[in-house]
Amino acid sequence: MKRTSRDIRTANRYDVLRHIIAESPVSRRELAALTGLSQATVANLVSELLDLGLLTEVGFEDSAGGRPRGLVAVAAGHGALVGVDVAETYVHAELFDLALKPWARADRELRPGENRPEQVVARIAEAVHEVLAGHEGRVLGVGVSLPGQVDREGGVSVYAPNWNWHGVPLRTLLAERIDLPLHLDNPLHASTVAELWFGAARGREDAVVVNLGTGVGAGLALGGGLYRGIGNSAGEWGHTTLVLDGRLCHCGNHGCVETYVGAPGIMLNLRELSPSSPLLHPGDQTATLRALGRAAAEGEPVAVKAVRDTARYLGAGIADLVNLLNPEVIVLSSWVTTYLGDVLLDEVRAAVARHALRHSLARAEIVLSPIPTDPVCLGAATFALEAALALAHDNHR
Repeated sequence: MKRTSRDIRTANRYDVLRHIIAESPVSRRELAALTGLSQATVANLVSELLDLGLLTEVGFEDSAGGRPRGLVAVAAGHGALVGVDVAETYVHAELFDLALKPWARADRELRPGENRPEQVVARIAEAVHEVLAGHEGRVLGVGVSLPGQVDREGGVSVYAPNWNWHGVPLRTLLAERIDLPLHLDNPLHASTVAELWFGAARGREDAVVVNLGTGVGAGLALGGGLYRGIGNSAGEWGHTTLVLDGRLCHCGNHGCVETYVGAPGIMLNLRELSPSSPLLHPGDQTATLRALGRAAAEGEPVAVKAVRDTARYLGAGIADLVNLLNPEVIVLSSWVTTYLGDVLLDEVRAAVARHALRHSLARAEIVLSPIPTDPVCLGAATFALEAALALAHDNHR
């Protein structure tokens, strides 16, 4: 779709605010250099953000041979945002100030089989209400990340294969319980935005964020911005074929990447190596991956072999991304990565080196996400911020 002048101005405002949040405090001249916009455009956008109460003047800095430059920063306490990370086994919600610093967090477990829309909605609502308890300031909105393919404009979960959801009107269901602006997307996009703002993709033009959880996907940042695809479903790398006629996937195909490197696939890798391993906790992905990560770090042979086998599959899949996209950085993210950590990273780097074209890999880094909080919650909160800026643009006209 062709972008209108409104779309462009909203995007520029969002880009300016993003850099202020990341670099705060910062001068208008520095913002022009960071964004590539003219100083006049930046000055106008900063003026609008000041009028909206999102920024504040914080003093001056000396400049060589000229008059001091005025500095601006985010008015962090003038509002709040909520980001929600919904996965197949949990719901995490975090409350952020306008500088995207976390204020409060709430967690809810999704037990096996607890995946009907009304059950998931209830857990999301509980977590959101808990983080908002006692907060009396304005809340600009709630960003909710859902697994699978999401229609962000319509607020619909188009397809969540691990739950067998098709066309669930989740925003409508949530609106019955949460009286705030609601903005839906998926974890691939949320974690990628978080890495662009605060993580390993910051300042990079081309990056891939590999999300390893119950499901698997690859968020794409191309040309310095999030790539969504025409239907907001870019990044479904977890459902590309890794092994012909391999394991059956929830999506109905065989041999998908997800079936070998998602949490259930890793548990199966371990079970095939040692059916009676004490590391296995049937029906509990979190306990199994936590135990596997600890044992592998301590050098336990079966655990090391299970992680190495997983890394072989993961490395082959990442090598495809390297050869196709030639990114500057590949970031391993999400909760499975947290538990397997450096042991997985070392093995993945070696596996990618065996499969990727040497020239394509030469300038690419493979790293763990450095974001200390939940990157999906953080990214989901930015979607609420983006929508609030678009609404503010309309109201400001």
